Order: sequence, then structure tokens, then C-alpha cells
Amino acid sequence: MAKKNKIEENSEKMTIYEYEQKYVKRQNVRGAKVFLRIFAAILGVFLFVLLFLTALRVYEINEYAGYAAGAVCLVLYLFIFVIPLIKIMRAPYFMTNVNAQTASSAQRHNRKVRQDIADKMINFTAKVDGAGWYDSELVGKLAIARNAGDDEALKEHLTALYKGSVKKTAKSLIMKSSMRSAMYSALSQSEKIDAALVIAVNTQLIKDLVFLYGFRPSDVKLAKIFVAVIKNSMIALGLGGLNVGNAVVKTMGDAVKGIPILGSLISTIVDSSVQGLANGTLTALIGFQTIKYLNTEYNLQNILDGIDVSESETELQETCTELETQLKKRKKLAPAV
Repeated sequence: MAKKNKIEENSEKMTIYEYEQKYVKRQNVRGAKVFLRIFAAILGVFLFVLLFLTALRVYEINEYAGYAAGAVCLVLYLFIFVIPLIKIMRAPYFMTNVNAQTASSAQRHNRKVRQDIADKMINFTAKVDGAGWYDSELVGKLAIARNAGDDEALKEHLTALYKGSVKKTAKSLIMKSSMRSAMYSALSQSEKIDAALVIAVNTQLIKDLVFLYGFRPSDVKLAKIFVAVIKNSMIALGLGGLNVGNAVVKTMGDAVKGIPILGSLISTIVDSSVQGLANGTLTALIGFQTIKYLNTEYNLQNILDGIDVSESETELQETCTELETQLKKRKKLAPAV
């Protein structure tokens, strides 16, 4: 407890310049937005190609079935990728990579984001009966703080929710998505479908975590997550070539060698299990990477909110005034030409 109080005390005494030196990294804000959209577009194009190739394969078998498969793939593309992506991109995010000039506006922006998050949690708990995502007692306190306009109490209860029920729910969502990814991959028997499933399940998981927390990671962090999803789908696309199951079957001895059908069956089962385990693990990594970024940026905005930026602004104004005074003195003392 003493250590925690010491940390809180240090964060309260931190100046904006110390915050900037410790936490702020040089970033091209416009560049980050551009790269975020590029990676999202790459992800969308890759998924579209995978679905198109799947429908094309069905078309080669039967023309009418191919048309039906194409229509189904188009609908799936909208619901499993486009709509979740739009929801992710439209979610608010905290401004934490700031300097002395932008800190004040960032504090105001972050305060509004916290209030919006509180409103979403309160409305969700009231409307969705039995969801169990948030601690109802803490949400009740959050509602009282929101109605009273008590920003400090709101931050306290919001932080308690993130450390408690939200963290627990996030782990549950990650586990469910990982299991879903593993099971779908084990049943698909197709590398293209595996890769498409990885993109779909991962995107859905990111969307669910963003909805749960009430905000999304910053553009730079979200771009990194999308890159990880692209990598995961590429890995899923190549898993079938590993033939891990065949290697395992070879170690099972003479009992399997004499029964070709059994050997082939075990090979298929093991290959599918390995693919499912790998894709499930990749999904879990995406989930934990997302909540890591969310928690980091929430903690940073809390630290930033405790900094008195008005003092820095006053110091800047005093420095400018002093500079102006000194320049006037020098001008008076300068010899006339």
C-alpha cells in the first residue's frame, strides 16, 4: 500500500515536462492515421480475396452453387469485417502522446471520453439484463458520480471497474474467441477458410474488447494490432503445409503402420488439432495485445489528468513577457545609427 501511495504521490507531482520526457514519443499523427487506414484496407482486401477464392472453388464444381456461395460470402464480408471495423474506427480514444502546448486540450478531450465511457456502461447495464459484464454495484456508484458531476469519483469507480469486472470479462471474451477460432479451424480443412476465419474472429474480438472498455487504442497502437492480425492470417494460410500431424503419426509405432485407414484418420485429426491450437493461440495473443494497449493508455491519461498544466502555461507566459521586456531594454540601449 505504501508503494502504491508513493507512486500516486509521484504522479501527482509530475510536471508536464517530466510527463513528456518519460511517456511521450515522437509520432507523426497524420502518418499514423494513414498507416492505420492502409493496414485496415490490406486486411479487408486479403479477406475479400480469400472469400472470393472460396466462392470460385464452389463455382467450379457447380455454377448455381457458386453464385449462391458468392452472395453468402458478400453478406459475410459485410457482417464479419466491414461493420465491426467501422465500429472499431468510430470508437473514441484517449490522447496521451502530448506536449506542454497540447496537454490542456488533451485533458479536456480525455475528460469527455471518460464521461462517455461512463454513460455507455450505465446504459448497457440498465438495458441488458443479466449480461454480467460490469460490476453492478460499481456501475451504480458511477451513475451517482456522473449525475453529481464528480469527475474524481467517476475516475475512481471507472478505474475500479477496469481492474475488476472489466478485466475478468475481457479474459472471458478472449478465451471464447480463441476456442471459437480453434474449433472452426479444426473443422474447416481448408487453409483459405482458416485464414479468413482468423481475420473474422480476430476483428470481432477487437470490436468486442473496444465495446467492453468503451474506447479504442490510439491510431499507432491500433495499426500495430491490425498488422498482427495480418501476420496471424498469413500464418494460418500456411499451416496446412507443416504436415505436423504426419510427423506425429510416424512416432505412433507399428500398431498404426499396419492399418492405413486408421493412420490417415489420425493424421487428419492431429493436423486439424494443431491448426486449431495454433489459430486459437494467435487469437489469444491479439486479445491480450489489445487489452494491454487499452490499459496502458487508460493509465497514461489518468497520470496526465493529475498534472497541473495551468502552471506550465503560466510559466510560458511569464517567460514570453520577460523576453519581451528584455528585448525592449536592449532596443532602448542600442546606439542610434
